[in-house]
Amino acid sequence: MTAHVALGIDIGGSGIKGAPIDLTTGQMITERVKILTPAKSTPTAVAEIVAEIARQVSGALPDDAPVGVTIPGVVQHGVVRTAANIDKSWIDAKGEKIFSEALGRPCTLVNDADAAGVAETRWGAGKDHDGLVITTTLGTGIGIALTYNGVLIPNAELGHLEIDGHDAETRAAASAREREGLNYKDWAKRLQRYYSTLENLLWPDLFIVGGGVSRKSEKFLPRLSLRTPIVPAVLLNGAGIAGAAALAADPAADGVA
Repeated sequence: MTAHVALGIDIGGSGIKGAPIDLTTGQMITERVKILTPAKSTPTAVAEIVAEIARQVSGALPDDAPVGVTIPGVVQHGVVRTAANIDKSWIDAKGEKIFSEALGRPCTLVNDADAAGVAETRWGAGKDHDGLVITTTLGTGIGIALTYNGVLIPNAELGHLEIDGHDAETRAAASAREREGLNYKDWAKRLQRYYSTLENLLWPDLFIVGGGVSRKSEKFLPRLSLRTPIVPAVLLNGAGIAGAAALAADPAADGVA
């Protein structure tokens, strides 16, 4: 039986955030706890912070509440295969085991973009949309989550598509706009190229655009001309926490068992 409350913890390059999640609504039950990601973000250092966040919110959780943790990297069967924005010592680390031991209880480890996509599909902009929904997170890189009729297809690294001889995220991520001082009009031209390529490859039914820059979506989304509807994310920076909690509570429901 699916739990009603679970703990979600979202590991990012700059901060680690967590909160208990009401699995009926996807909303946080308490204020989220945020601790800065250590400069040397090794498995041991990050696991200590994850355990500290769990301790700080334990009063709002049942003793047997599921725990879900996200990480900015590919996760296969609990093993971290890539390390974007965290220490390279994570590569091939048994992340799920590391966090379970630090927490003293089982946890579910998932890719951060996948968690955001699950949350947006279940409670956000993708709710009640059939077919293929592609959630993109525009930040330091480009994270991608594919859900088909609500079922997650994990570890889609389509932010790294080669387009015009470049790794797509090096030109179209939000960090590229900031690094090169692009205005939204010029950045939108790069987004147009990226999203056009994605839709010609996969023919999705909906694009959802997340990441911090989605708060300013009116500055760039109206400039895009696509067959596919494209909308801003609803859950914003809470999506990773909510999705991690959802996948921990009922992983089979989202196709990652």
